[in-house]
Amino acid sequence: MDRPIVLGIAGGSASGKSTVVREVTRILGADICASIQHDAYYHDLSHMPFEERIKVNVDHPDSLETELLVSHLSELLEGRAIDMPDYDYVSQTRSAPGFRIEPAPVVIVEGLLVFHDERLRTLMDLKAFVDASENERLERRIERDTIERGRDRSQVQSQHENRVEPMHARFVHPTRAYADVLIPGGGHNLRAIESLAARLHALLAEP
Repeated sequence: MDRPIVLGIAGGSASGKSTVVREVTRILGADICASIQHDAYYHDLSHMPFEERIKVNVDHPDSLETELLVSHLSELLEGRAIDMPDYDYVSQTRSAPGFRIEPAPVVIVEGLLVFHDERLRTLMDLKAFVDASENERLERRIERDTIERGRDRSQVQSQHENRVEPMHARFVHPTRAYADVLIPGGGHNLRAIESLAARLHALLAEP
């Protein structure tokens, strides 16, 4: 192909999207893949008191600066490097200067809502949805957020029930219909991930 292949990976919070990205990158080779995360494009909330920041619904599409992600992906497709924002989940702020991402034969775009925006979908050559049950996602989220983000179990459960799952049902799950590939079980489904990597290999081989 005369431009990078774009793989979109969507799915619910803690469904295993990042694991799928790592496995695809491992199979294809780190020199073949570049990855950008929609999560890095949350709006910087440093202008707000911390008590107000934590009330912001980060599971809603409006919490993300998707326009910047679309612009950055377009830059990569043109062969130009970009500076992906460096977002801190604990403080809900961005830090400068961000992460330098160089163009690569395969660009992976990963996030809850990467299929929600039509502008992103039209730039993708292949779309995979990581499908995990609500119980699986909740348990993984509790483990992740208590260890990596300093939150307690009850806080994570309350957030899941009152915000995460309602937003999943409204905005994330419906985008499953746009997927070319479903990956049940997330990163544990090595057979599905290997099949996805094989499809990318085939696209790379096309003249």
